[in-house]
Amino acid sequence: MSDHRTAAPVGPAPFESPAPPESPAPPESPAQPPGRPSLRRDASLPALLAGLVCIAVSFSGPLVVVLAAAAAGHLDEAHTASWIWAVSIGSGLTCLLLSWWTRTPVITAWSTPGAALLIGSLGAHPYPEAVGAFLLSSAAVALFGVTGLFGRLIRAVPTGIVNAMLAGILFAFGAGIFAELRAAPALVLGSFTVFLLAKRLLPRYAVPLALLAGALLAAATVGLPLHLGSGGPTHPVWTTPAFSWPAAVGLALPLTIVALASQNAPGLGIMRASGYEPDDRLLVGATGGLSVLLAPFGSPGVNLAAITAAICTSPESHPDPRRRYVAGMSAGVLYLLVGSFGGVLVSLFTGLPHALIAVIAGVALLASFQGSLAAAVAEERGRDGAVVTFLATASGMTLFGIGAPFWGLLLGLATHAVLTHRHRR
Repeated sequence: MSDHRTAAPVGPAPFESPAPPESPAPPESPAQPPGRPSLRRDASLPALLAGLVCIAVSFSGPLVVVLAAAAAGHLDEAHTASWIWAVSIGSGLTCLLLSWWTRTPVITAWSTPGAALLIGSLGAHPYPEAVGAFLLSSAAVALFGVTGLFGRLIRAVPTGIVNAMLAGILFAFGAGIFAELRAAPALVLGSFTVFLLAKRLLPRYAVPLALLAGALLAAATVGLPLHLGSGGPTHPVWTTPAFSWPAAVGLALPLTIVALASQNAPGLGIMRASGYEPDDRLLVGATGGLSVLLAPFGSPGVNLAAITAAICTSPESHPDPRRRYVAGMSAGVLYLLVGSFGGVLVSLFTGLPHALIAVIAGVALLASFQGSLAAAVAEERGRDGAVVTFLATASGMTLFGIGAPFWGLLLGLATHAVLTHRHRR
């Protein structure tokens, strides 16, 4: 029998060619053997390392925003550690279990735009009321997910505009490779050269080899401080939620909008652009539901990821899209490990040189950026809206605490509606 766990990319996807009607079955069938997990067969070094790159990107940059938000809310060390524990454990469980269940690379994370929003507003409310706002926001996200309302809204967006939004999100990471040339030319040029050579000769191992070369070059040039923190397992701290109208309006409402518009929408778009057909009710509902449980420990919410998802859903993770779910599971296990021993391992990721993270994230996302950009401008009739979406998203603007992906979608849809309406006349 078949169930959710045999989900595979819908076809024909950009990386697949339909077999002739009478040709023999390909070596690897789209569906896994009924009821028999094949993780041992599907596991591969590139997929496992894609999960590692995903975690390194998450903890080397966005974690700083979380720490800044915790400082703005005047949280002590124990509550800050509990916050990191909650978002890491939530991300780990959802990555691991949802990737296994759906057999697709489901990547989740905390909301960096949401944490940025909290920098300016968390300190204005008592912490128990902030926790209550986290709980309300997570419940609202779960409700939008399980009812299917959010999925219906996202599916109504033209494919070109979705891909343009994704290309706009990924643009900064591609450009970031070359922005680091001045600071660390040997590291960047060396890693990029190794990536190109490996892409030609050993394409499955292009990103891992670039990572290895980058680490060696970093150690020889800018330094590679691999310092482990001290302490044992993290101890989560329970905070009983309190509820107030100011916190509901000032925190819960904007957090909900940011989670849906700036996180879950691009996250679903990344998966669809990679050829998958994600179950939005399951994914958004599950992340929202788990976030409700983790809110009393300090979690503002766990959402579908976009940037790190592009790393794990790309061909660099594995040429066969049906085997990329291993990257999601790898990321999940590492999230759980870092979350459980946050004091020991978080400093390892935060200490990595910025240039190393920039070049590795950039090369890991090149294929996804290329595919999204090509799909965005493929249809001439919708090209204007796609270009507006791309430019607005790539600008990185923020209005009313909501990030550029949402405004890129909104402006692109408005452009598309105006121009296609005129075209019909």
